[in-house]
Amino acid sequence: MARYPNISDHGLIGDLQTAALVTTDGTVDWFCCPRFDSPSVFASLLDADHGGHFRVAPDRDDYVSKQLYLPDTAILITRFMTPDGVGEVQDFMPVTGGGATDRHRLVRQFRVVRGTMRFRFDVRPGFDYARQPHKLDLSENGAVFESDDMELTLHWARPSDESLRERDLHIERHGDGLRGTATLRAGQTGGVILESMGGPPRRITPEELQNLADETAKFWQSWVRRSTYRGRWREMVTRSAMTLKLMTYAPTGALVAAPTTGLPEQEGGERNWDYRYTWIRDGSFSIYALLGLGYQEEARAFASWLLGRGDEFTSDREHPLKIMYRIDGSSDLTEETLDHFEGWRGSRPVRVGNGAAGQLQLDIYGEAIDAAYLGAQAGMQAYHDGWQKLSRLLDWLCEHWDQPDEGIWETRGGRKDFTYGRFQCWVAFDRAIRMAQHSGRPAGVARWTQARDAIYDQIMQRGWNPRVGAFTQHYGTEVLDSSLLMMPLQGFIAPTDPMWLSTLGAMEKELVSDSLVYRYNPGASPDGLAGDEGTFSLCTFWYVDALARAGRLDDARLTFEKMHTYANHLGLYSEEISSTGEQLGNFPQAFSHLALISAAVNLDRQLDHPELTRG
Repeated sequence: MARYPNISDHGLIGDLQTAALVTTDGTVDWFCCPRFDSPSVFASLLDADHGGHFRVAPDRDDYVSKQLYLPDTAILITRFMTPDGVGEVQDFMPVTGGGATDRHRLVRQFRVVRGTMRFRFDVRPGFDYARQPHKLDLSENGAVFESDDMELTLHWARPSDESLRERDLHIERHGDGLRGTATLRAGQTGGVILESMGGPPRRITPEELQNLADETAKFWQSWVRRSTYRGRWREMVTRSAMTLKLMTYAPTGALVAAPTTGLPEQEGGERNWDYRYTWIRDGSFSIYALLGLGYQEEARAFASWLLGRGDEFTSDREHPLKIMYRIDGSSDLTEETLDHFEGWRGSRPVRVGNGAAGQLQLDIYGEAIDAAYLGAQAGMQAYHDGWQKLSRLLDWLCEHWDQPDEGIWETRGGRKDFTYGRFQCWVAFDRAIRMAQHSGRPAGVARWTQARDAIYDQIMQRGWNPRVGAFTQHYGTEVLDSSLLMMPLQGFIAPTDPMWLSTLGAMEKELVSDSLVYRYNPGASPDGLAGDEGTFSLCTFWYVDALARAGRLDDARLTFEKMHTYANHLGLYSEEISSTGEQLGNFPQAFSHLALISAAVNLDRQLDHPELTRG
């Protein structure tokens, strides 16, 4: 077993309030509780020695393992094949109903389907990012791991007919953790439930585990059936939609950018950020993706969360919205480093919190208001109070759009006149004007129109670099930026305009590597940090859409299907892909999956109606 698995060697399970990663060798190596953004209790992904883990695997090294999801569910199956038999572990988290809770269950059900297998399990939590010690109380029915702030109960599952004999089950303390073995024969099942704040351990049966599995499967299969998507690549689209759902905090509707922190953009590098929060940008794009699949309930829930952030706008604040928030809407994201953690394969520092939260990123206003516009088109009309908040945002933007900002990539090297930020301000005004004209609501349309047109003229004059023959990352530079692939997708420029086709050609020359797309020119990082990074999966899916809209449907389809080969074995994507095809960055990444959905929906429609790409 490798000391640190590949980032891609994981599956995701969750209960819509938190989530866990499970490796292909049966280890839960990342789990935060009770919420996505809570301190970890298992984090061997970031420190193999001290982070904490929960492993279930054959008690031998000569095995082959495979992973799959039970179809149309978030139940993860890890299958082990040995010379003596075939066994499997089913991992899932029963969906938590109602409001926020500290009680969560992680179920690990193991069975043998052929021959005999002795499973080995090893449980050692590391509470509060392995900063808090804990006590262990072992009893006949299970165990309790207790720290100052958190308690984890391990309930054993024993067959009611005692077919799992005592000599086949062995459990003992190992330091502040547990180790044990369970020998099963074909047809036998066992397992455990790890429950947070679950009280004393109790005896459970395999039948109880199976009932939980059946209920969990029923929930996910019912959710999948709500999708209205019937196009190509349905399996990939469905898995991406379920991944987004798994990263949604049900009590508020907020979507985390990823359930992890500290996974680097380069092995051994320092671009290791905490993504367990809700970005205005990511969530706004998710509304487009979810509406494209017919998931209006989820889109409406996030829109409501987004509207709630407008309540915080006061005239004495530098800007109305922060770029990111915690999943409950609070904005305390103070960044700190976990110096006691080694980091994945030595990638340090490991950060929790996010210091970029206070940055000025003007693009978020365009993305948020575009999401409101798309929602209105789908019948999600803003109420009076919501329209008032939106109008105040637009009035503020009239006064502040023409200033440098930190940009979409959250650079920490100073503010610049980023073209993408200006373009998204144009989107904000354009969409607000359309909504006002359609609904007849009171609005400063004349002022908004003046600002929209001024932005358009400025981008055409200063964002266009005639030496490069392209729109560039910021004014006065020759650096390209793939975020500008959104310009034709959101209607700023016609997808066959000569200026855009020239920009697309320049991007293909400088940013595209065998269909994979870098965020900006390699070696031209604007964030002031050392090291390189991989191609950005989000940008590759934007590239697919731009190709299709430019009429290059064959190129778009090939690029899209090539991208499928970079997914992991379960169809999951992290943030980036290295030059060797390895996944890098926090995993899985919401940005990547929502962009996959949007590209699939748009490309499928254009393949069926190629006339949409003409003119």
